[in-house]
Amino acid sequence: MPQQPSKFDIILALLPSLPYCMTAKPILLHHADLDRTGTWLKYRDGMCDSCMATCCTMPVEVKLADLVRIGVVDAFEAEGEPPKQIAKRLMKARIVQHFNFKHSIYTLTRRSNGDCLYLDAQSRRCTIYAKRPNTCRNHPRIGPRPGFCAYRTR
Repeated sequence: MPQQPSKFDIILALLPSLPYCMTAKPILLHHADLDRTGTWLKYRDGMCDSCMATCCTMPVEVKLADLVRIGVVDAFEAEGEPPKQIAKRLMKARIVQHFNFKHSIYTLTRRSNGDCLYLDAQSRRCTIYAKRPNTCRNHPRIGPRPGFCAYRTR
């Protein structure tokens, strides 16, 4: 009785007839879990080019200077108004979700799907990139696991 060919033998037999793109090196997909930093990858240049902007689904903590740079707080208001009053106004405008009075840290509002308020839903790119907060500018050097990123492929 002849032996049945293995799946491996069948694939090897088909390889010459497959288009080049199907025989090229396979692309490894990675889906980090935001809550499990052990699944995060060591950051390297170029990772952001193919990422789904996973970092933009994390809470963004900002200082008053960041809010001035973004353009939601006037420099004059920042000097004269108490931070708590500014927080109340920005919460009412749904720009800020939370204010930590002790450390004067504002947390930006996120959409219902967890995305940052300033993340474009279609392109998955920051709409205020040139004016982005320091938290975003310094990611992933700072954060829950410095030097690592919650990278997810498209």
